Amino acid sequence: MRPSPLPSQHAFSRRRLMQIGGLGLWGLNLPAWLRAAESNPSLALATGRPPIKACIVVFFYGGPSHLDTWDMKPDAPAEVRGEFRSIDTVVPGISVCEHLPRMAGVMDKVALVRSLHHPMRNHNAAAVEALCGRTPAGGDQELLADDAQAFPCYGSVWHYLDRATPRDLHHVALPHVMYNVVKLPGQIAGFLGPKYNPFHIEADPTAANFRVSELSLPASMNAARLADRKSLLDVVDRQLDAHRAGRETASLSTYYERALALLESPRVRQGFDLSQESEQTRDRYGRHVLGQSLLLARRLVESGVPFVTVYDKVRNGQDVNWDSHAKNFERHREHLLPPADEGLSALLEDLSQRGLLDSTLVLALGEFGRTPKINTSGGRDHWPDCFTALLAGGGVRGGQTYGTSDKIGAYPDLDPVTPGDLAATLFWRFGFDPRTLVHDLSNRPFHVAEGQPLASLFG
Repeated sequence: MRPSPLPSQHAFSRRRLMQIGGLGLWGLNLPAWLRAAESNPSLALATGRPPIKACIVVFFYGGPSHLDTWDMKPDAPAEVRGEFRSIDTVVPGISVCEHLPRMAGVMDKVALVRSLHHPMRNHNAAAVEALCGRTPAGGDQELLADDAQAFPCYGSVWHYLDRATPRDLHHVALPHVMYNVVKLPGQIAGFLGPKYNPFHIEADPTAANFRVSELSLPASMNAARLADRKSLLDVVDRQLDAHRAGRETASLSTYYERALALLESPRVRQGFDLSQESEQTRDRYGRHVLGQSLLLARRLVESGVPFVTVYDKVRNGQDVNWDSHAKNFERHREHLLPPADEGLSALLEDLSQRGLLDSTLVLALGEFGRTPKINTSGGRDHWPDCFTALLAGGGVRGGQTYGTSDKIGAYPDLDPVTPGDLAATLFWRFGFDPRTLVHDLSNRPFHVAEGQPLASLFG
């Protein structure tokens, strides 16, 4: 059974919207929202809550094994179930891998979607599915790279939809740009244009001297000199040669304006300042790149950034990402699961304790899962036919699963879900109709998302 829109009897009245959302609905246009809700019942919010304020997407590059994390099969044959045992969680009836003990303790905040699937079997093409909710136009290519006509990532689409709202930052991606031979697709604004690209951080948040260079003023640069520099850049822009006019000039101007706005924003600089966190909090997230990146994501959301994408394990090399073709269990046990367990559970607890979880949607997933049958190298290979995504916060009813896989985790058995459905859910919870049209550089129309919101997860 496909996820269905909410029945129209749950739609908000104007009075209710005014009561819970305020006149601005956090920057959304209230009349436009009312018109959209009346014409599309799927926009009604099942929880009686206003749209979310923020989203954190956590992307586990390489493809975590769903069979060794969130959807274990203890009754399957040994060549399928593998070495790990499952453990109970705080939610009766839901079990997870023994190497996720901290996540087991916060499963009451989590919904596991165990029936996610798509057709792309290579990392690069599958990344477009996971990070854009789209099947790439070039098909299932390992060396597929983004270009000006590429599909935009979630955060860039959100930025475009929210473009009328003045913000210091719309979308931050960290802690590095991902590569798989070429720059991994799905990280940029694509056909929406460079104006909507994320503010991409490439710095190790575990470093003692961690700082974002784009936000650091030289010692000799005071506010007055910065203002003069801004005037100088305006002059330089006006004097660019004619052959550089047009799109490139507009792009340069956009980058100048963004950089100067950030330099002038104490709130943004403070959001990136991990030194303001206690040693205890930093320890709880884990003194590793993933943990400190997730802590940084929480700080950014708290400082008003509405969309943050965190990339885990991105360097080339078999031992530093989730692409476990060999030594699957050793790598998951020793290198991959402990940081994920520590950092992700800390993020959910911290957001909850600070009163941010209900207004912040957390989505965690890889580009695909792993094969049910263990290969001769003790690993599992690429498997997009069925895998698991984790959702928490943003009105998600925790302590539930959505969809089921078959007895060996090979294919969805009930309620199959596509990346397009996840995309529709995300934008729907931000208060936008997933059927809203955007246009590529050839003026071809695309819906913001092709799927349907997973409305039953919220309540």
